[in-house]
Amino acid sequence: MALIDLHAHILPAMDDGSPDMETSLDMARVAVADGIVVMACTPLVMPGIYQPTAHEIEMSYAGFQLRLQEAGIPLDVVAGCEAHSRPDFIQALTGGQIPTLNNSRYVLYDPPRMVAPPRLEEMLYAMLDEDYVPILTSPENLKWIESHFEVVQRLVERGVWLQLTAGSLSGRQGRQSQYWAERLLEEGMVHILASDAHNLVSRPPILSEAYELARVAVGTDEALNLVCTRPVNILDDEPADNSPSVAYNARRAKEPHWLWPRYQNAS
Repeated sequence: MALIDLHAHILPAMDDGSPDMETSLDMARVAVADGIVVMACTPLVMPGIYQPTAHEIEMSYAGFQLRLQEAGIPLDVVAGCEAHSRPDFIQALTGGQIPTLNNSRYVLYDPPRMVAPPRLEEMLYAMLDEDYVPILTSPENLKWIESHFEVVQRLVERGVWLQLTAGSLSGRQGRQSQYWAERLLEEGMVHILASDAHNLVSRPPILSEAYELARVAVGTDEALNLVCTRPVNILDDEPADNSPSVAYNARRAKEPHWLWPRYQNAS
């Protein structure tokens, strides 16, 4: 089965992901061995810390694509970024300073982890009003998700997409992240799975394990939607309404706290 990974920090020396070209090529080899055929290069755009321009991202992506071809690694890559909050987010997005996934209407947005940002809903709804589809990355890792769960629910209801990190679903990122990943998935709030790969060890470019877990949780059809159907539609810049509706686990969605003891005992 062909997997599509739309979130990976694989470009060399661009952010806190791959430190050099050799590591990037090794990450690509691991991805191909896992069944990944397309990977989005999504470096961080974080004002004051990581500030690559759209042109720099495009040039780095083009150089990496050439090196993949020279190395005979059968992986197609596309450009994008993982954008963090900034006062002028909408202006930067509409002005082309924040690259979208493969120049589509879909943009990865990574909110602050520790504290719910003020006016979050207002900003994301403004993105929708500008005909973009914001994809909120790694919601399961947000420290404020429990106290603001209704906010996340409203965002999904209004058209914001959620992207789970594969390592959260498989338990690589701890019990709390795994709890929220499973809960969001089983309640029918997740649109895509991605590796959010940073390296070869702690955050590798692996999707197959999470796909199998998703298949058990929400069925084969929806698991395929998470790693193939919706990602293909993103790359083709299809309207969000052209993608299949998110499925959920009817039995477990009625009992959302079935993993609560494990979550409460998490360190």
